This record gives sequence, C-alpha cells and structure tokens, in this order.
Amino acid sequence: MKEPDEARKLALEYFQQAYEKQMQGELDQAVELYKQSIEVWPTAEAHTFLGWTYSFRGRLDEAIEECHKAIAVDPDFGNPYNDIGAYLVQQGRYDDAIPWLQRAMEAKRYEARAYPHMNLGRVWEYKGRINDAMQEYRKALAEAPDYAEAYKALKRLESRLN
Repeated sequence: MKEPDEARKLALEYFQQAYEKQMQGELDQAVELYKQSIEVWPTAEAHTFLGWTYSFRGRLDEAIEECHKAIAVDPDFGNPYNDIGAYLVQQGRYDDAIPWLQRAMEAKRYEARAYPHMNLGRVWEYKGRINDAMQEYRKALAEAPDYAEAYKALKRLESRLN
C-alpha cells in the first residue's frame, strides 16, 4: 500500500499524462490514464476530466456519471456541476440542466465561473427567454471579459431586439 503523499503524487502524474493525451486527441489512452489516477487516489478533478473525455465520444450518460462521482469526492468543486448542466443541455434536457448550472455558480471551488452563465444563457435562449439569456451572457462577460463566445451570443441577441 502506498503512503498518501506517494499515492497523491502518482495519481497527479497519471492525471497530467491523461490530460496531455486528451489534448492530443488520444482519447482511449486518456481514459485509461484517468482511470489509473482514480484507482491510485480518487479526486474530483480526475472523475470530472474522465467524464469530459467520455463526452468527446458522445458518451454523455457516462460523463454525467463521472461528474456525480466527482461531486461525491468533493462537493465544493464547481466543474462537475457545470459539466452535468452542459451535458444535459446537449441532450436537450434544458429544465434538468438549470439547477446544475445554478449549483456551479454557487460552488466554493470553481475558477471558470463564466461557463455556467454561458450555459444557462443558452438554456434561456432555447426557451425563448431572450432577456434572461442576455443577462446570463452579460454575467459570463463580467466573469471573463475576453469570452468571445459570450460576446457573440450577446451581440446576436441584441441585434435581434433592434
């Protein structure tokens, strides 16, 4: 049995290798490395990124399952809440996505707060709630002023209203 510090270090090495493979498009290798990382030392990050890798293959139910595992490991980590919401949006389950995106916005440990606002904006836009969508796109831009996708979405809706 590995000592905790040694296990964490090894898990991080597997995680970093997995991320590199994922970014290179080598998804099968990334999946295996994320699983090895989880086996050595389960983290919310490894489960979330394994789910993200599954989502690249269209395996959204498995991606959602990994996000639930991530939340069980660390309920303060915001990424899996947003990711569940995003995957539900991809599945056309807009109403189901809303509470997950809201939970992402409230998460204690989350660095990419613009994403749940962008995703909730998409939900409101799909549902025809244009003013609510624009408000969420503005919030996304307040979090990340260089977020081009949010800027384009906001400008597209503003032009529709004029």
